[in-house]
Amino acid sequence: MAITAAMVKELRNSTGAGMMDAKKALTENDGDMEAAVDWLRTKGLAKAAKKADRVAAEGLVGVAVEGTKGVAVEVNSETDFVAKNGDFQALVRGFTDAALTASDLEALKATDLGGKTVADTLTGAIATIGENLTLRRMASIEGDAVAAYVHNAAADGLGKIGVLVALKGADNGIGKQLAMHIAATAPMSLGEADLDPAIVEREREVQTQKALEENAAAAKPKPDAVIQNNIIPGRMKKFLEEVTLLGQKFVINPDLSVEQAAKDAGVEITGFVRMAVGDGIEKKEEDFAAEVAKTLGN
Repeated sequence: MAITAAMVKELRNSTGAGMMDAKKALTENDGDMEAAVDWLRTKGLAKAAKKADRVAAEGLVGVAVEGTKGVAVEVNSETDFVAKNGDFQALVRGFTDAALTASDLEALKATDLGGKTVADTLTGAIATIGENLTLRRMASIEGDAVAAYVHNAAADGLGKIGVLVALKGADNGIGKQLAMHIAATAPMSLGEADLDPAIVEREREVQTQKALEENAAAAKPKPDAVIQNNIIPGRMKKFLEEVTLLGQKFVINPDLSVEQAAKDAGVEITGFVRMAVGDGIEKKEEDFAAEVAKTLGN
């Protein structure tokens, strides 16, 4: 497969690797981007790539809590200018409030909002605002208490990142702190049991290969049993502490894990939602001149 400059640039942007290292990684893995990332990591040339780093969709996330239920809704727009528009913000707020009575995204689209369904309201807004708008996602969560937080807020309950955290027990203020932590650290799952086994296995393969290559290059190689029984399990433990919410160090008090901080506050975390605008969407990059020409119809 031909390795293009755009592919090298994408790999460099997502891993921080040098140009020649990125090109070699792609060449060695026949252009497979994920395999190239893993190859760089085994060589100690990159950290784990986060797809969110390559996301550039616009819009807003809205969050709302009513009683023991919390909801988060994402509405995408073509430009950030629209996200700052009062009419668009009112639209997202209306959809978010309507989501409190809906079971899922399809139910939300069918929910009545001022005499029209949410879906029809969205269609009307597209014509009024003049941009393509998408009601992309909805998530809900329930607990004895639900706390919410919005990062990069554009208005009350609206922003670029919305977080909900469900607690067992009475929230004495820890809920918002936990939600802020989740916004900052973007954990992959609540605990180890909730983590995708494929992610764990992929990380184990990377760490195994990396440990074996480091050991082979060492002046005094360690016995294979030490690699398999000590080094690799130790690295996997650290990985799980970094990517699971309960295992992470609490940003407000790094001496405690999040799980321990919650326990000390008399609550148990039963679930969370972290919704970031554009998460998982790849947006085609265009240079500014090309974008202007496209807008003018040239």
